[in-house]
Amino acid sequence: MEKPNKQTIAQQPNPLTIELGRLLNARGLTLALAESCTGGLIGSLITDMTGSSDYFLGSAVTYANSAKEDILGVQHETLLAHGAVSAETAAEMAQGARRIFGADIAASVTGIAGPGGGTSGKPVGLVHIHLSAADEEIGERYVWNADRMGNKLLSAEAVLRLVVRYLVDSVDHDLIAARAPTPATGGMGAASARKL
Repeated sequence: MEKPNKQTIAQQPNPLTIELGRLLNARGLTLALAESCTGGLIGSLITDMTGSSDYFLGSAVTYANSAKEDILGVQHETLLAHGAVSAETAAEMAQGARRIFGADIAASVTGIAGPGGGTSGKPVGLVHIHLSAADEEIGERYVWNADRMGNKLLSAEAVLRLVVRYLVDSVDHDLIAARAPTPATGGMGAASARKL
């Protein structure tokens, strides 16, 4: 009996996940996710990288509002007042993921992938993403103009870019702090530090 040929699908990891992994490893930080409209796509992209278990703790795919409440601790009042697709809900999703996974950084996404579900106030393609860390909370809003799969991929990449940007900025801030003069340095040192 002949053995079936083993087929391999050649696919390179997303460049954003390569950079994300490099930065998280360099900083010794961990990441967790809370995904709604992307349905686990961000976690899938991250785990395309070999060794991602060194820094990626997991993703909570909380599609239903009840899951957002029960798993992530999103407040029922937040969902009633602002809806599932809102900056407020995205923030509580990310904060909940950071708490339940014990991660250094958590990011979330909630949106309307389409083709249905949009309203005049919240059109198809509307997405809110959020990053939660000990030193910063960052939220962003996008409105994509693609099909369902395109909106999901654009949302996933926006989350990856947000985390990468945060990590790059935090490295820059640390470098500036490390180069900043001590009080004994005097005025000339302070002036040069401000030029960095």
